[in-house]
Amino acid sequence: MTDVYSVLTSLRRPRMLIRAAQHGLSGYRREKHLERVLRDEPPSTPAQALSTLLAAEAYVDDIRRAGDVTYSARHHVDLLIALIAEARLILDPEASVP
Repeated sequence: MTDVYSVLTSLRRPRMLIRAAQHGLSGYRREKHLERVLRDEPPSTPAQALSTLLAAEAYVDDIRRAGDVTYSARHHVDLLIALIAEARLILDPEASVP
């Protein structure tokens, strides 16, 4: 996870998903959001969370691309919200995430 910015910019996702995630950032609450999205104990550091979120988001994106009926756009957007917020914490540790 040496270059968070390049990892995030290399993601190619539909614009609508990214915009929805950007709008959802204002409601992001790390403790509650990570636990719900990852369905487990939240990782303690933003770097650990980002690693877990990247894997989970890639899996969900594969489901989306396959056209699988189990795909949930809401869950995908929630993962993207958490990804963006955790990346911001890594890039600027002094930034406050609500």
